[in-house]
Amino acid sequence: MPDQRGQNVAIESVAMKSDAKTGGRSLRGPLKLAISCFLIWGLAYGLLDVLNKHFQETLHVSKAQSSWLQIAYFGAYLLMSVPAGLWMQARGYKVGLVTGLIVTAAGAFLFVPSAQAASFSFFVGSMFVLATGLCFLETSADTYVSVLGKPEDAPKRLNLAQSFNALGVFFGPIIGGSLFFNPAVTKALGGAQQSVELTYLVIGVAVILFALFMARAWLPEIKDTDHGHVVSDNEPPKKLLKQPHFVWGVITQFFYIGAQVGTYAFFLNQATETWHGLTTQAAAFLMSTGVLGYLVGRFATTAMLYKFSARSILTVYGLANVVLCLIASAGIEKVSTLALLPVFFFMGTMFATIFTLGIRNLGKSTKRASSLMVMAIGGGVIFPYPMGYIGDHYGMPMAFLLPAAGFALVAWYGWMGSRERTA
Repeated sequence: MPDQRGQNVAIESVAMKSDAKTGGRSLRGPLKLAISCFLIWGLAYGLLDVLNKHFQETLHVSKAQSSWLQIAYFGAYLLMSVPAGLWMQARGYKVGLVTGLIVTAAGAFLFVPSAQAASFSFFVGSMFVLATGLCFLETSADTYVSVLGKPEDAPKRLNLAQSFNALGVFFGPIIGGSLFFNPAVTKALGGAQQSVELTYLVIGVAVILFALFMARAWLPEIKDTDHGHVVSDNEPPKKLLKQPHFVWGVITQFFYIGAQVGTYAFFLNQATETWHGLTTQAAAFLMSTGVLGYLVGRFATTAMLYKFSARSILTVYGLANVVLCLIASAGIEKVSTLALLPVFFFMGTMFATIFTLGIRNLGKSTKRASSLMVMAIGGGVIFPYPMGYIGDHYGMPMAFLLPAAGFALVAWYGWMGSRERTA
């Protein structure tokens, strides 16, 4: 992770310093606050996939049943992204961000009674509320970062922001491995679910405090841009269904998120099944190594975007992950687990790159397009259950054929689908 000076330079380099709406004030401060939100949902997502294995072991649910956590999480995106986009359209970026933080904190606090009841169904409901808040937060933050500066620098800004999201994801398996799978901690806290209760209680308090700070901060409204100029109020919105790069962007994002979620959700099962003698705690720490690659991948790719086009990077990364997932599906001792580690690196840039390629040059339709692109995160519901079912009946390695198919679509979108043309 870069030091504070390095972060400031990176943020300043992709932030437009002023415009007519900001009175000459630098946009670096608002950009930093927006980027901070990425850390929050990164941590929430990093913990999500550790909870799967934890509940399999402590509440005795199957792999397929445990995938309901992912279904609740990404189902919230599927159901709530359009309302989140309409709310942001009506009230602005700042209200959208603060609303997302408050609802996220409420969902975190619901984990306390869920842990006390030791009910998997209650945990699933709590996860849905928490993810609803994250949906509002991400719909606002992704779009805000994209428009908070020069249009041509949008991929760089969003990849930089997503790098901090990856930092939060990195800490998730470390926290889970240290608390959820540690017998000493379980004994000290007095129960298998008390570590979950304490973790989400702390998260809820921290998010509420940040929401209060955000509510008092200066966050200017930035008009949507089109081809580098501010769109006139009289200019009509573009018809999104006539923009193939947007339509295919939403479809690709839907299946990419499915591939990403399936990989994260069942990495621990894959590791313990194809690496004999590896404990769940050791697998969680190994997963954190992969997530570190996810973090490095985002920072490294942000730098590479100054030399290579976003489309070419997306194509190469998609093809690399197809090959790696096919190796994972072969079920080779140790090798099929290790093959998944570089998958995290190549996934690091995919969401941000698909997002910015899909919403570019949409003018006044940008906010609506962004909400639909965030709704595509609901694709996280499609792979976990079938992967869990395949894992329960045919072994976990075979299930990674599904992510391979998702990454193949990503490669095609980078190569062909992201080209701008009129339908």
